[in-house]
Amino acid sequence: MPVRLSLIIPAYNEASRIGNTLRDCLDYFARQDYDFEIIVVDDGSHDGTSELVRREFPNVRLISYAPNRGKGYAVKQGMLEAQGQYRLFYDADGSTPISEVDKLWVPLSAGADVVIGSRSSPGSQVELHQNPLREFMGRTFNLLTRILLGERFIDTQCGFKVFTAESTAQIFPRQTLDRFCFDAELLYIARTQGLKITEIPVRWINSPNSRVTLVADSARMLKDLFKIRLNAIRNKYK
Repeated sequence: MPVRLSLIIPAYNEASRIGNTLRDCLDYFARQDYDFEIIVVDDGSHDGTSELVRREFPNVRLISYAPNRGKGYAVKQGMLEAQGQYRLFYDADGSTPISEVDKLWVPLSAGADVVIGSRSSPGSQVELHQNPLREFMGRTFNLLTRILLGERFIDTQCGFKVFTAESTAQIFPRQTLDRFCFDAELLYIARTQGLKITEIPVRWINSPNSRVTLVADSARMLKDLFKIRLNAIRNKYK
């Protein structure tokens, strides 16, 4: 049978967390009635992430390379290597419980090309918040995406986004950003391609060990927003 859902997990030095996440995912998918695959993309880890996946999860597909290239690069590799009719990228810390996959099927059946999870939409459940400064920075970033890119989404950065195989082929070869601002670029590309994007509320539990540094990565993300805008002016996403 063809693979219905591919789960792509980008990982950088996640040996301490990814084991529990993979066990939760495998337990969840074992109860479903469709074929699936899980792909871990080890983005240049040096803490034994790949070794753990190979040793403890032989049924999980592993893509590994060095040096570290960034989450956006890892997601792109996994999405383009996946075989699923639907392809979901998912954070290694499991901040969005894997059972939230159940919420994807209604919008996908209704014709959505892309479905994105939101921690801020009405109906979302944030069980453990980020610290106030991080939440403020997140709101500020989303405001800037609206101003600079015309985005209408409440939460562009949640690591829970699913794409059809067809939309994957339209979006990801056009992706240019390798690091944290790649989510905003993907959504911008999807809009330029005329694809239908649906935002849904999800349950979310903050992981305290975020890979995003407030000062350095926030500055890079602002710079990358201007790169997206410049790429758009130069028609690089057409």
